[in-house]
Amino acid sequence: MTGKRIVLRAEKLFKSYFMAGEELPVLKGIDLAIEKGKITAVVGPSGVGKSTLLHILGALDRPTRGEVFLNDTAVFTMDDNALARFRNQTVGFVFQFHHLLPEFTALENVAMPALILGRNPEDSFSRAAQLLREFGLGHRLEHKPSELSGGEQQRVAVARALMNEPEIVLADEPSGNLDVKSSEALHELLWTLAHEKGQTIVVATHNMKLAERSDRIVELYDGRIVRDSGES
Repeated sequence: MTGKRIVLRAEKLFKSYFMAGEELPVLKGIDLAIEKGKITAVVGPSGVGKSTLLHILGALDRPTRGEVFLNDTAVFTMDDNALARFRNQTVGFVFQFHHLLPEFTALENVAMPALILGRNPEDSFSRAAQLLREFGLGHRLEHKPSELSGGEQQRVAVARALMNEPEIVLADEPSGNLDVKSSEALHELLWTLAHEKGQTIVVATHNMKLAERSDRIVELYDGRIVRDSGES
């Protein structure tokens, strides 16, 4: 890893769920280091742990064993309140279903993470508008999600993920609910964010076109990494 800046590192991640008294292991000892300014694609069949891994990397869920380090800070030594603030300030999330708030405009949805942090509303709305304009949505600032196409809604979700200038963006099947044209536009946007703006992105995807455009492909199977194109 000489010469590379590692933003996020997972060490010996295990995750099990318990159903009807039975243990269901999902992650079985994941070691992963994510380089700054690169897109890492996590691929594999449904049920192998891709979403679980992203949720733990972003502190939406805790591992059964193991630790995640962000810039050498051990994430899971924090209590729940500190974790919530960590997620808001440090991690951006994009999901297959955009999870925009239907009663708010695109501008308000994008500004929300900064407003939750208590930042100046005027500055927050100004930055939100700037992000939306950069994503070709300057004419959609006052539109609510129901007035936007699927591709536009997902671009709003990406802008929202970037609102607090996160160290890392985690995208879980971000194009899984989009048509081909909108998917390609989203892939281009993610590529630009990484390679022109230095944004670190980890994306879980079934879409091999997106994976092949990534800097690195990590393949999961049965809760383990079985292939890593980033390994020398």
